[in-house]
Order: sequence, then C-alpha cells, then structure tokens
Amino acid sequence: MTEGTINKKVRVRFAPSPTGGLHLGGVRTVLFNYLFAKQHGGDFVVRIEDTDQTRFVAGAEDYIFETLKWCGLTPDESSLHGGPFAPYRQSERKPMYKEFADKLVKEGKAYYAFDTAEELDTKRKEINNFQYNHATRGLMKNSLTLSAKETESLLAAGTPHVIRILLPDNEEVKFTDLIRGEVIFNTNQVDDKVLLKADGMPTYHLAVVVDDFKMEITHAFRGEEWLPSAPVHILLWNYLFGLENMPQWAHLPLILKPDGNGKLSKRDGDRLGFPTFAMDWKDPKSEETTIGFRERGFLPEAFVNMLAALGWNDGSGQEVFSLDELIAKFSIDRVHKGGAKFDYEKAKWYNQEWIKKLPVSSYQAQVKQILADKGIIANDENLEQILNLVKERCVFLNDFVEQAGFFFKASDTPDIASIKPKWEEKKNMFFIELIRAYELSTLWEAADLEKEFKELAAAHQLKPGELMLPFRIMLVGGKFGPGVFEIAAFLGRDETLNRIKKVLGMLD
Repeated sequence: MTEGTINKKVRVRFAPSPTGGLHLGGVRTVLFNYLFAKQHGGDFVVRIEDTDQTRFVAGAEDYIFETLKWCGLTPDESSLHGGPFAPYRQSERKPMYKEFADKLVKEGKAYYAFDTAEELDTKRKEINNFQYNHATRGLMKNSLTLSAKETESLLAAGTPHVIRILLPDNEEVKFTDLIRGEVIFNTNQVDDKVLLKADGMPTYHLAVVVDDFKMEITHAFRGEEWLPSAPVHILLWNYLFGLENMPQWAHLPLILKPDGNGKLSKRDGDRLGFPTFAMDWKDPKSEETTIGFRERGFLPEAFVNMLAALGWNDGSGQEVFSLDELIAKFSIDRVHKGGAKFDYEKAKWYNQEWIKKLPVSSYQAQVKQILADKGIIANDENLEQILNLVKERCVFLNDFVEQAGFFFKASDTPDIASIKPKWEEKKNMFFIELIRAYELSTLWEAADLEKEFKELAAAHQLKPGELMLPFRIMLVGGKFGPGVFEIAAFLGRDETLNRIKKVLGMLD
C-alpha cells in the first residue's frame, strides 16, 4: 500500500517513552503523523512505551500530553483520551507480549538466553564490537547451545533469562519506505535482539509490532535512527501476523546540528544558546530545568510551522503555513531523504512572522501574564491597542516586556548615559518650556503633540532630531519603542509630564 492507494482507514501512532522532556525531533514526528492522519480522515494515536521501567521518569507522560496540547496536535486515542484499543500504556499490556514471545520460541524463531550481565560484559571485552548474533550465539549460554533437558531445568528453577529473536543466516530482508524507496538489509549485519526481558516486560522490538497489529496501525512514521531495527521488525511481522498486515513505514530524516555535522542534541542547544525541547522540562532527579520554546516566547503556530519546514516543503516557495494549510498541503512524497539543519535564526523569523500575522487577541492573555511576572500590571482597556502598536518589533512574546512594558510602568533606570554627552542648558530650557506648553495644550493627539514639539524646537533654534532621543529616553527609558508622539498620546498628559520632569531631575 502506498500513500496514493490507501483503501482502509488511516491509523497512525506516536509512541514515546516517558523518560524526559520532548525533543523537537519528537514533536516533528508527531506533526508528520498528525498531518498525514488528518489529511486522510484518519486517527492519530499516542501510545506510551513504558516497558523500560529503569528509565521511567515521573511527570514525563503528563509533559508529553501538555506539549501536544500546546501545539494543537490533539490525539484521537491515548492513555489520556481513551479509545477502543485501550490500554495505551505498554506496561498495562504486559501479559499479552509473553504469549507472542513464547509462540516464537515454540516455532523455533526465538530462543531463551540465560547469559548473566557479567558474562555478557566478559564477552564484550574479549570480542571487539561484540554482537549477540549468528557468529557468537554458539559461544553463549542459551537454548541453542544447551540441551533441551538443561534448558527445561533452568526454566523450572526460575533462572533469569531473556527471549531473543533467532535471525536467519545471510538472508536479505527488504521493504519499501515511503520516503527512501526500497531498503535492503542482510541478516548477518543484525544482532539477535532481545524480545522479552528477564522481568517479563517486552522490549520495543516485540511490543511495537504486537501493538501496531492490535491497534490496526496502517502507517508508521519514525526517525531514521530506527532503520537498523527494521529487519527485526519485518521478520517479527512475517512470523507473527504476515507481511500483508504490516504498516507502511516512513523513516524521517534527522534534525541536524546547525553546522550539519551530526544529530541535534540538547547539549548543542545548551552550548549555542537555543532551546531543543518544546516546553520547559525540570528533571525530577537533578532538578535541572531545560528551557523550552514555549517559555522562550514562541507561539505554538510558529513552532509547528518551523518543525514542518525541517525536512519538508510543498514545492511552492510558501514558508508560512497555518496548521489547516499544512493538513491540506502535506505530502510524504515531499519529505526529504537527507537530514535537515536546524537554524535558530530561521526559527526566530517564523515566530516574528506569526506575532505579526495573528490578531493580538490570540496571545494577549499570555503577554499580560508575562508582563505581570515582571511586576508590570497592564490594564485591558488599551492593552490590545498597545500590543498592535509594538508587535512588529517583537521576535518573542517576551519582547513585549521591553517594547510595551514602559506604557504601564516608567523605567526605574532610564538610559541617562545616552543623553548626557550632548546635553546642554539650551536643551534643558526647551524641555522646561515643553512641559509648560503641554500643560496648557487643549489637544492630546500624536499629530498635535508633534506639531507643538517642532514649533517649540524652531523657536529655540534647535533641530527636532537633536531632541528626539532625549524625549524618547524620558518617556521610554531606552532607545526603542514606536513613534515617540504616539507613546506620549497613549501615556496621557500627566504621565508624560511626570516622566519628562523625572529625567530632567536626573540630568541636573
């Protein structure tokens, strides 16, 4: 089955492990799954793969769902949302997996391995790049090298063991990838993966095949790092359910470091100063917080748009897409085979474009909270108008603190140093008279304030340009913000005059 010949309801899944924060690569996998499902009227399933209890991190599952909620990528079925194929946590499906592992052993397609951790470590020291495979399995302690009686005795005694798949020797395993075309492996290059661990929990390899079958998954999109495991999964599909029931696979390209040299990691973000997680993640063990795109001031629309562009385009040259547009235009055929370099400057561009594009009402509440966190209480009466005035200057939502905060709270530390070098008594007298003129003015619109300002400057034989910077710093506190007369009009007469007087006092 290919994308163009879908003849049954599309069902895709994202299957994260609850081991920490959600890397942007994981969210992109969610996005491509979601877009494909929605475009074809299908279902998007989230299945929690928590079979490795040693790596389980408290709070990680909640974090995953909070991230998806923020991005607007709501699952149709999950451990949180329920669904007809529950449970959606693998740990709650544990008894089922052993049944399939035992079936494989019985049919001679898997075997018991009794090697201890110490014995495996010894072999790794003895053999460079040791793999438990066709060449080494005969040297190990397993049901292939032990007699049936010895094996039964060990099992009866409760000896710890795992179940490994028995890969055939020197066979070709092939499949058609929706992105990469035909992919071929030789089984001699693959190790006998563990299917069932000593604690009775399945590994990813067994669980993903069983669950995809049980949940009727039709298409599986995952990162290309899973390609080496593909032959194991194909054999399991063939052994257990038949290849005709196997989902169509697409292995997504990696998200690369900005220089293109290797896969992007959290360490790269820490080193280069940008987030790699969707939202802030606080590790419950180390209590270290890793900053996320949301807390850095990204809009979810921009974050999703940026992720879509990492390894995909629609060929039209369009760059800014809403989620609905992505659903309409997404095609797996347009996903690139090669890795996509992460460009933080481009990510910032997307955010700036979405800040400008969206009505400020869609993020006004967030900005109000950001301002409040900085001790700035913004009233709703004119907040929307102010945000519209300054949004063209904002790259992040947090930039509204600097670009709009002064409308509600005068700067405690105005940039006097930028005024002093060219300050003189003539300018001082100008602002004293400007206070008087503005006190007497009956009009308080930006155009009227500007006209009065320039006429007074001419009377003092001063160029308006020489006075604009001091005036801006008096009202704003720094060298930024929209038109200074628009600012004065917003501030009102009393606040404008108070701020001029405050800075004049500092310049004495």
